[in-house]
Amino acid sequence: MAPFLPSAIRAVLRTLLVLPLALLVCFAGPAAAARWDSATLTVPAHPDGTTVTFSEKEYKSGRKLFNDSCGTCHAGGITKTNQNVGLDPETLALATPPRDSVDSLVDFMKDPTSYDGEYSISDVHPSLRSSDVFVKMRDLDDNDLRLIAGYILVAPKVQGIQWGGGKIYF
Repeated sequence: MAPFLPSAIRAVLRTLLVLPLALLVCFAGPAAAARWDSATLTVPAHPDGTTVTFSEKEYKSGRKLFNDSCGTCHAGGITKTNQNVGLDPETLALATPPRDSVDSLVDFMKDPTSYDGEYSISDVHPSLRSSDVFVKMRDLDDNDLRLIAGYILVAPKVQGIQWGGGKIYF
């Protein structure tokens, strides 16, 4: 019985080591591949409904720029200073003017207005207009803003309802 026990233990250990890898391949592999398809990476480019498809590399660059420049206040697509206004697609679409396209988000990052569009908030919200105060905005160009906007619009498709959902999902 003594020689049997070590081989049984080895078999169990082998199974415990192989099982997580098998589960990872079965479940994470297809999901990871599916999240970078063109439907996921395609978002409205202009308010008129034309679309643009970002690459996985552009999405990841946009995520880095977003986290570096916007993530302090908008981690996970929320707005820490106003929990009622997130970066989820529905909230962006209901803004005045709607902010649910790449161009409209770039416009906002250049010269932000209140959610109802009534007045400028560039004195309290980072933007290119207020880059003298918000120094993180100084190094951003139009393409960087485009990548950030792309990330904001693709993120809900990749992360699901947690993007912009706030504390209830974390």
